[in-house]
Amino acid sequence: MTRVLTTGRKEPKSGTTRSVVIFLHGYGANGADLLGLADPLSDHMPDTLFLAPDAPESCAGAPFGYQWFPIPWIDGSSEEESMRGMQAAVDDLNAFLDAVMVDEDVLPEQVVLFGFSQGTMMSLHVAPRREDEVAGIVAFSGRLLAPELLADEVVSKPPVLLVHGDADDVVPVQSLPEAAEALQGAGWTDVYAHIMKGTGHGIAPDGLSVALAFMRDKLGF
Repeated sequence: MTRVLTTGRKEPKSGTTRSVVIFLHGYGANGADLLGLADPLSDHMPDTLFLAPDAPESCAGAPFGYQWFPIPWIDGSSEEESMRGMQAAVDDLNAFLDAVMVDEDVLPEQVVLFGFSQGTMMSLHVAPRREDEVAGIVAFSGRLLAPELLADEVVSKPPVLLVHGDADDVVPVQSLPEAAEALQGAGWTDVYAHIMKGTGHGIAPDGLSVALAFMRDKLGF
């Protein structure tokens, strides 16, 4: 049985929903952590509804935050607990995406997943295994989980933008070329990359500008 995700939302500036951006936050954060990005983005994407669900589990390492799945080297969980938590979160996110399409009356090609850190891991894992291709994935400061499985499990190949800070001490910047190589090896032709110079584990203005251009392009603004 899937868990319903508590979700923050910012309505489209124009009052009409023609596209949806779904923010998937990182480990120990919450949906509100990324929903603030909707303010600078909405001026350039006036017909976009922004949604920001909280991950389904409370985070042991951050009492007021949430996690998509446990991380053994941070919280002391076992690999089995981590894998079990991730599979449950995958089911939850798929159910959430299915509900968004129905409730907001949008098609997959009108939806962008915008992940940060663990939210990027979820985005890059879930979207390619869904039958209906989303408009794109914006993947900040994360990595591609189980890259060796991608080629055999891929169902759709949405455009992907990989963004990472070269001073990231949480998720190494090397994760970006590793993800790009695995995606291209699995047959992707629409993969973009941007390195944020001097940026740690976060989202710098230049990265957000690149993400905005990518989303406007893929959503047809």
